[in-house]
Amino acid sequence: MFPAKVTKPTFKCYLPPAQVCTAITFGFTLVFLLIYLSLGEIVVNEVNFVRKCISTENNQEGLWGKLICTNFKVSFIPQDTSPKQKSTLSHLLLGEHDIPLTCLEQVVTVNDTKGKKKVLGSNQKLKFNPTELILYCKDLRMIRFCFEEAGPESARKVCLAIAHYSHPADLQLLFGFEYQGRRYHESKVNGSTPRGLQTPIFDRSSDWDREIKRTNASEWRVCSINQSYTVSSSLPEHIVVPSSLTDQDLMQYASSFTDRRIPMWCWSHSNGSALVRMASLTDPLQLKKTEQKIFAAITKSHPQRNEPFRSDLDKSLPSILDIQSAFVKLRQICILDPFEESEERWLSTIENSRWLEYVRAFLKHSAEMVYHLEGGNSSVILQEEEDRDLNCVVSALMQLMLDPRYRSLIGFQSLVQKEWVMAGHRFLDRCNHLKKNDKEESPLFLLFLDCVWQIMNQYPAAFEFTETYLTVLSDSMWIPLFSTFLFSSSKQRAQHLMDFAKHKAIPQGEDQVVYFPPVWEWSQQFSTKDQTLFNNPMYVGKGAACVQNGEVKTFKRKKAYSSTLRGTPTNLRNGVKGGEESLTRRSSLANELKSELTPVKDLSPSERFFKDWFSRPADLQGLLIPLLMPSHMAFWKLFFLRWVPEACISKGGPVTTYHKLSQLVDEIEILQSQLRQYKGTSPGNTPLTSSGGNPTDQRRMYFQASSPDDPSTPPECLTSSFPFTPTGNLSRRTVQGTPISKFLNGARIWLSTETLANDTV
Repeated sequence: MFPAKVTKPTFKCYLPPAQVCTAITFGFTLVFLLIYLSLGEIVVNEVNFVRKCISTENNQEGLWGKLICTNFKVSFIPQDTSPKQKSTLSHLLLGEHDIPLTCLEQVVTVNDTKGKKKVLGSNQKLKFNPTELILYCKDLRMIRFCFEEAGPESARKVCLAIAHYSHPADLQLLFGFEYQGRRYHESKVNGSTPRGLQTPIFDRSSDWDREIKRTNASEWRVCSINQSYTVSSSLPEHIVVPSSLTDQDLMQYASSFTDRRIPMWCWSHSNGSALVRMASLTDPLQLKKTEQKIFAAITKSHPQRNEPFRSDLDKSLPSILDIQSAFVKLRQICILDPFEESEERWLSTIENSRWLEYVRAFLKHSAEMVYHLEGGNSSVILQEEEDRDLNCVVSALMQLMLDPRYRSLIGFQSLVQKEWVMAGHRFLDRCNHLKKNDKEESPLFLLFLDCVWQIMNQYPAAFEFTETYLTVLSDSMWIPLFSTFLFSSSKQRAQHLMDFAKHKAIPQGEDQVVYFPPVWEWSQQFSTKDQTLFNNPMYVGKGAACVQNGEVKTFKRKKAYSSTLRGTPTNLRNGVKGGEESLTRRSSLANELKSELTPVKDLSPSERFFKDWFSRPADLQGLLIPLLMPSHMAFWKLFFLRWVPEACISKGGPVTTYHKLSQLVDEIEILQSQLRQYKGTSPGNTPLTSSGGNPTDQRRMYFQASSPDDPSTPPECLTSSFPFTPTGNLSRRTVQGTPISKFLNGARIWLSTETLANDTV
């Protein structure tokens, strides 16, 4: 990032040339405020003597500084630049008090003296001078600025600028197009070439070929009839289809489907069953005939010629409008409304939003489809009218449960790329980046991430990544610098990036990933050190390392989904031999099943399948099925409450466990490194003994082991909101320790009316 170009000050500046600053006077003190801008970023408007409120009850409490609107973000530069807390996530392009313009949900201006309030849109007039500006953000922040000491005209202009630039008239006006163009040419001038991505993008046939080989889907092939998007405008150029269908057949069938979206392969089980997604058939005359031919081809691709099972998601799951309505209610509860005096009442309002009910519905339906694929040994066809919303959620969740590859970091990113981005999820409309149609907005991707978190919460050692990673991934939807979440289809992406390349004089034939990268290039947002916050210290990967006779050995685990798999011994299920004694886990569900589903002979095949699976220890490198009783659905506190000061628990929350585990894993890896160095020396040489182990920038854990002479103490920054901080966000209470925060800390306290009356509000 580069400092802004500002008017030359009248005083002599002794700062280095790369740190030009502006100066404003607070009382008799001359204060220097550094303004850092990204490539292509310009200051549109600004106002001095602004107070950022951090409490609604004490009007004198807040941070004083300058409020700036650029073509990328709303930035607040505090007068007192307190040293930044250590061990907090630091974005390379956004400061602690910065908000991307695309992250703004509403811009509200208030005049207290006149009792006026107005929600500002693009090109709107403001007939009063605002005394306050309230910004409601899509990442659930609520920020309030006061202008009592600022110039009224300057305050009005900066409010109008923020409203205008947060409502771009065209996609090409989003800041990412300017930034990436500048970044590309600067990298060419500096001679630096972007490193290759490890995450497959699935924009070429070779990516799909590798996926076919990896899943042993021998009866399926890559089809490129949609090259240049001649068949469907929302499908990718390359898709996977049954080998028995010719290109001519597919061209003929395409007209019968919504938006000509022919059925698309997603994944294959090792028993030969396949997961397929498709849009609804629109031609009633050809409906039955086309459907029979498609189903026959899918049946033929199965080794046992088993007929596929079809699920109509439009009839089985909540609609996108239902999901949006639930999220709006949940946002109201978490952000706008003060916490209730009774934790019971607050939790009931969460339940009444129906958000967790919908999360459970998607997990439950996905698990049921997993049964048909694995337990029923049948291919599964997910059908939705447009095949671009609900299908994305269910198909991705099914693969996450079935395939451990997708529970690794790179695998999960490839899953999102394959089942969301390339499958044509309408991110531009569902995120409402241009704020043109609120009726199209729906947080489906956030719902999916919440579902992933629910599984992760139940099986923490099965995932390579952390909930911090999921939260950061969600936040990246509102940073318009990457191609992943900006477009609604591959065709739209290709067209806009082609125009962008011409406008920015980028050579024809240059890879789009190079000049407009996806979000998976995390080095553009975070340092290597901060990216280690994505690593789960408890992850049980492909191999479990141990030391035996002085040697580090890795024992690779075999994939063992169930006894239905081809080539797997029939006495194996979930990695445990059927004849061996095993401890029963998840006793709560087992007891419920025993009480509700006995006698055993009355169990349906699916009930027997789930009962059998839950009676055995989970194989973290095999099939994972989440517990699905309503009581098993947890509230994702890090995501929904990280900005709420009242809910922030100092030195508490899951991060305390993460901190200790990270240090332990780091110490183990140091010892393993020293052991390898020792083994690598000749008998006559003295082995290397390095107390530091690996270099700091190569170590996987964010929290690193301390030396025996310097026992570690938990950092002061550790809170339940870590690695985020609610400091500077609007608080609705002046005292910490409300009943809800006590609940979040694990204590269930029932307060009497007298106790509540004495509570400081």
